[in-house]
Amino acid sequence: MLTSITEGILCCLTGKTANLVLPLESSEPSDGFEYVEVKPGRVLRVRHIVPDGSIVHCKRKITVYRNGQLVIENLGDVLHSEILQCQDGDLEPCSTVEVELADYKDIRTVLIDSKRMISSCKGTHSDVALFFVHGVGGSLDIWSSQLDFFSRLGYEVIAPDLAGHGASTAPQIAAAYTFYALAEDLRAIFKRYARKRNILIGHSYGVSFCTFLAHEYPDLVHKVVMINGGGPTALEPSLCSIFQLPSCVLHCLSPCLAWSFLKAGFARQGAKEKQLLKQGNAFNVSPFVLRAMMSGQYWPEGDEVYHAELTVPILLVHGMCDKFVPMDEDQRMAEILLFAFLKVIEEGSHMVMMECPETVNTLLHEFFLWEPDMSRKGSSKTDTEKAIAASDTLHTLKNSKPVNK
Repeated sequence: MLTSITEGILCCLTGKTANLVLPLESSEPSDGFEYVEVKPGRVLRVRHIVPDGSIVHCKRKITVYRNGQLVIENLGDVLHSEILQCQDGDLEPCSTVEVELADYKDIRTVLIDSKRMISSCKGTHSDVALFFVHGVGGSLDIWSSQLDFFSRLGYEVIAPDLAGHGASTAPQIAAAYTFYALAEDLRAIFKRYARKRNILIGHSYGVSFCTFLAHEYPDLVHKVVMINGGGPTALEPSLCSIFQLPSCVLHCLSPCLAWSFLKAGFARQGAKEKQLLKQGNAFNVSPFVLRAMMSGQYWPEGDEVYHAELTVPILLVHGMCDKFVPMDEDQRMAEILLFAFLKVIEEGSHMVMMECPETVNTLLHEFFLWEPDMSRKGSSKTDTEKAIAASDTLHTLKNSKPVNK
């Protein structure tokens, strides 16, 4: 704390900003990372993974009761267990099935243990790409569980660091962090990696950029996922916010801000959550970038009418314990959007994709594979919700901790 205050005072005296975020020296792709120059002097780090073949280990216990009830327990299912990267393409698939009958013949239990090689899942054709966009103070590292999960399932995934975040360059001009400047950066990334069908996944402020891209490229954006993104309101920075203070003051307050973010962003504040915050580089940006980001959130076009014009299927994910985004905001978003479904995760908060990665991954995967029935032109939203309800029933059977609607 004392160090932060001392550095903040020096920052005020010298007029310089400490702890600038700079790109790594090498611009060569490595371990799925690439560095893309979106504008002269502005380089964004991008995680781009084209999946290879993988071995999936599936362990499942199925119990059938006399009354007809069916319970499926995932003991290592593809949606929950570690997916082993294939090291040798010659591995043979193997499986064993064991059936046990109880003495009272009330139940029948089936144990399944199998391994199989996959190069892709249904719906993960070469024309599909997933784009993950983080919010203020984050980085592409907050998506680590999702990037690993979906790339190993056969999806091509793309996740950038916004300017001033992660390992992207941090221009020392406030205009670089306005909504429109960041939106143009992401437009360049999207045009570079876009396929025929693209799915956008945004978190918090990143949801606004996904909305922008879906509005700009309706023929290329196939689906959108909005995680704790808030209501369909035009963006306007708060003039009375703490983030309007000088950068040097924010630097002095950075330990308090990080602690406040941990308390408000996670449902629990234990050692695990602190480690997740550190690993995800969340709230680890320079005071100048943080101040410019919060002051640059001006997007008057993004009102209810703008959102109502979106025609793609949209999944809204909300963490019940989120202290940044109230539930009623996402509920209002679900009402305004033409083709939207709201899912609430009770044990999650603002950083729900880090707190509950398995639940979020399962929810997203089901949404990616689901396709609306377009056989009837007059199909209404109510009809589609019935189809989703049927999918929810199956999801409840498959998981011991179902996602509440």
